[in-house]
Amino acid sequence: MNELELIRALLPILPTNASVVTGAGDDCAVLDVGLADRHLLFKTDAVVEGIHFDDQTPGHSVGHKALARCLSDIAAMGGTPLCALATIGLPRGFDPARVEAIYRGMAGLATQYDVAIVGGETTTNPERLFASIAMLGTVGQTSCLRRSGAKAGDALFVTGTLGGSRAGKHLEFEPRVREGQWLAGRGTVHAMIDLSDGLATDLRHLLEASGTGAELLAEAIPVSAEARRRSGQSGAPAPLAAALTDGEDFELLLAAAASDAVALLDAWKSAFPQLPLHCIGKITAEHGLRIRDRQGARPLDEHGYIHFA
Repeated sequence: MNELELIRALLPILPTNASVVTGAGDDCAVLDVGLADRHLLFKTDAVVEGIHFDDQTPGHSVGHKALARCLSDIAAMGGTPLCALATIGLPRGFDPARVEAIYRGMAGLATQYDVAIVGGETTTNPERLFASIAMLGTVGQTSCLRRSGAKAGDALFVTGTLGGSRAGKHLEFEPRVREGQWLAGRGTVHAMIDLSDGLATDLRHLLEASGTGAELLAEAIPVSAEARRRSGQSGAPAPLAAALTDGEDFELLLAAAASDAVALLDAWKSAFPQLPLHCIGKITAEHGLRIRDRQGARPLDEHGYIHFA
C-alpha cells in the first residue's frame, strides 16, 4: 500500500464538523471560525532524517526546509501565514548545537514572512531526527485557491524551473507566498497546488480533485539548468524526466482562464521580474494526463515521488 492508497483508506474514518470548509485532500484545511471575510488555513508537515535530509545536512537548512514546506502549502491556497508550532524528535546523544541551528533556520525564515513560532514539543525518537511543523494562516473567503477549481480549456502555468532540486534547492528553496497571494487576487486563477512530489504526481492530484484531464507541452516545460547538468551523470534521469518526476521543486502549478493567459504573463513580468512564469499546457474535459512533443501526444506514464511506493 503506497501513500495515496493509505490516505484513501483513512479518509472515511476522519470526523468533521461545521467549521470545515475544505478538509483532508488539499494543500491546507480551510476552516470557517467566524472571521468576517476570511477563512482560517491549517497545515502540518514533517521532515525526517534519511528521507528529506541526511545526518550531514546543516541544522539551519533542516529548519529552513521544515518551515518552508508549510509556507509553500499556505502559498498554494493564496493565503497569509500567521503562526506555527514546531515539534522535534531527537535521538539520544543528540548535538545541542545542531538542534539550536535547526531552530535558527526556522526562525530566520519565519521572521522573513512575519510568522510567530508560538511553541511546540520536544520528544525522544530513538532512530533518527525529525521535525514537524503545524501552521495557521488566513485567506480571503472569496479568493482561496483550491485544487478542485480547474476547468476544461484553462491554461496551465508553472513558476520557476523544475528538476534537479536534489542538488540543494530542496533545502534552501524560497516558498512562493507573495506570488500565491498575487495570483489569488487576480480573479482568473481557478486552481493551484505546490509542487512537492513532482509535476507528474502533483498535477494528477489537481486533475483528480477537479474531475478533469490535461495535456502538457514537452517543449514548454521549464527544465532547470541543474537538471540539464546532472543528466550526463550515471543514473541521472534525462532533463525532461527530471522536471516531471524529481519532486521538491516547491514551485506553484496553476490553472487559469485561457482568456487571461497573455495578460497574466505580462502582469507577472512586471510584478515578479526575477521569477519566470511558464505556460506549459491546458486543462481538458477528457480525463487522463497526456504530453505532446514533436511526435504527437501520448499518455504520460511517469510519476513523481510517492511514499511507500
